[in-house]
Amino acid sequence: MGWQSATDKAPRIIFISSSGNGTPMFIRPYPPLSFCFTGLGWLVLASILGLAILIGLIRGTPLPPWVRMLHVHAVLVGGVAQIMLGGFLLFISPPHAADRKEPDSHPLTFWALNSGLAGMLVGFWLHQSLVVAVTGLVVMAACCSVIYTLWNRARRMWTSSVNQAWYYALSLLGLVGGSACGEILAFGFMPESSGHVRLAHIHLVVLGFVLLAIIGMMHHLLPIIWSRPFLSTRLTQTALVLMPLGVAVLIGGFLNSSVPVEITAGAMLFTAGILWTGNLLGTWRVSTHTGSAASDHLLVSTFFLLFTIILGVLVGANSLSSPPRLPYGTLHRVAYTHMTFVGFIVNAIMGACSYFIPITLAADRVPNTKKRGPYRDQLNVIMNRWSTLQIATLSLGTMGLGLLAALTWNVPLTSLYIHVATWTSLGLLMTGLVLFSVKLTSIIAKKPDTLRTAQTSTGELKLTA
Repeated sequence: MGWQSATDKAPRIIFISSSGNGTPMFIRPYPPLSFCFTGLGWLVLASILGLAILIGLIRGTPLPPWVRMLHVHAVLVGGVAQIMLGGFLLFISPPHAADRKEPDSHPLTFWALNSGLAGMLVGFWLHQSLVVAVTGLVVMAACCSVIYTLWNRARRMWTSSVNQAWYYALSLLGLVGGSACGEILAFGFMPESSGHVRLAHIHLVVLGFVLLAIIGMMHHLLPIIWSRPFLSTRLTQTALVLMPLGVAVLIGGFLNSSVPVEITAGAMLFTAGILWTGNLLGTWRVSTHTGSAASDHLLVSTFFLLFTIILGVLVGANSLSSPPRLPYGTLHRVAYTHMTFVGFIVNAIMGACSYFIPITLAADRVPNTKKRGPYRDQLNVIMNRWSTLQIATLSLGTMGLGLLAALTWNVPLTSLYIHVATWTSLGLLMTGLVLFSVKLTSIIAKKPDTLRTAQTSTGELKLTA
């Protein structure tokens, strides 16, 4: 995965075709940003549902299990997977020679993914496994369509080296494998092994796809943001090899119900995380980058990744004794999983969006590359606004969920401490999400036609507000 300097090579979301009279025209139906924005919408809706589930647990009136299924699949399929597939389409742009043959427009895939997900949610609501299975096939076909497009592009882009391809191929393979396991569950195949298949379904998607895809994205993106390569290529490559190996061993441990194997996998992941984090921090310290929402979110997400790996090892060690040394109930599981989902995944998604969306909107709205820079800079200013408050509230809210779960070991759910911790955590989390949503709305509303062209003393054209 080679490093490249920060240039104006924005993701190509504009497909230039020719009209009947030979005049070029711009066509922008369903660019990859449609996947990203729609995915963010699903995340917001799923977050509201998640708040209701947590409040129900605290009040002692838990919501039905199918509500949790709606929450989980809206987050993972509608939110995380859709954003990442859109990000892959932005990252792996069509080669110049193929622009006319391969537009960055996927309307059928877009609608298949979202309508299929809606059908899955209806199936969970109605307890109709067949509906879930059939609509799940539609979602799986949409994902495979994007993967096929990405594979064709990658073969043309990376013909000289496989270093950039194998990591992303593994992550996409995890998505396909996890989706296949979900179909096995929905159709009722292998009922005697449904527990193991469910574990494989969850962890292939979360670890095999999401974790590896985010690490690969960070490996490509952070050197560009910091305008310098990683300090140690050897440390980076070691971490990148250990990470998927640890994921494979961990899934094997889950499937065999072997806690020692799971702890061994946790040690491998922790080693990879330490190498990865150390290399990131070392590179960040010697860079001249002054900080941005993108890099800060990505660095914080790395901290949460390392933290959740440690927690996972402790959870495994806790289960070695019978009964466990510390009680581990539903609320503790919620806190642990959301350390990963909110602390690691949501922070990483916000970081990637903070970098890619301004560049992509500028490339989409300003065809002239000379005039694109000032407009992109204005969008970056908006995305970096309130970034410290945004990251702090999101991170503290996530840590608050852990504190909330820890309090239940000493005080009852009816305690004032529990209610204060609950509402404080939820308020912090919603503050971070609202700030990010407001900034996204602002940059979408910031049109380039609000700028005017002025001429400097040197005769250079400059865009001013």
